Amino acid sequence: MQWTLVIPLKPLVRAKSRLAPAAGGLRPGLALAFAQDTVAAAAACTAVRDVVVVTDDVRAARELAALGARIVPDTPQAGLNAALTHGAASVRSLRPAAPVVAMNADLPALRPAELARVLTAAAAFPRAFLPDAAGIGTTLLSASAGTELLPAFGTASRARHTASGAAELPLDGVASVRQDVDTGDDLRVALALGVGPYTAKTTAGLLTVD
Repeated sequence: MQWTLVIPLKPLVRAKSRLAPAAGGLRPGLALAFAQDTVAAAAACTAVRDVVVVTDDVRAARELAALGARIVPDTPQAGLNAALTHGAASVRSLRPAAPVVAMNADLPALRPAELARVLTAAAAFPRAFLPDAAGIGTTLLSASAGTELLPAFGTASRARHTASGAAELPLDGVASVRQDVDTGDDLRVALALGVGPYTAKTTAGLLTVD
């Protein structure tokens, strides 16, 4: 099974606000770098057919399209879950039987082989999700052909996705798919895992990450 990934990205000027103490004025650039490394790694994954990014940010749209992503405007402008639902609907308007995956845009250490492991495991379920490194949120939610995505990302999304009937994927060895970045501490962990080239270049200008 090959999946279409739907990745939401808010306007860069508003993205990753909790990183401000660590990143300062580099925060919008870091948000873009995270998304670039996420999209590049996803596109290199053997289990991924294509990548759709839902965003209204002109700069991000240009840079991510250059990496092969299809850009879908955030027409609903009603938050993360509405953007994901809209993105999935856009995919299925062209390919009604497409299996889709919602995934965070802030996975700068993402490894294509680890993502393939997660997607292979997800194929056994109508809907499945992967909890984040903190064990509270979600970094990935899948919906097989004929199944609605029903995203419930946000605070405590692990519990909400469980309550919605999605199967939790109890996988080890996929840290790069679980390590999203919201804070300086998260960034430090991602850097230790080994980030992609865009994040590596952007973080080279940071004197501290705390």
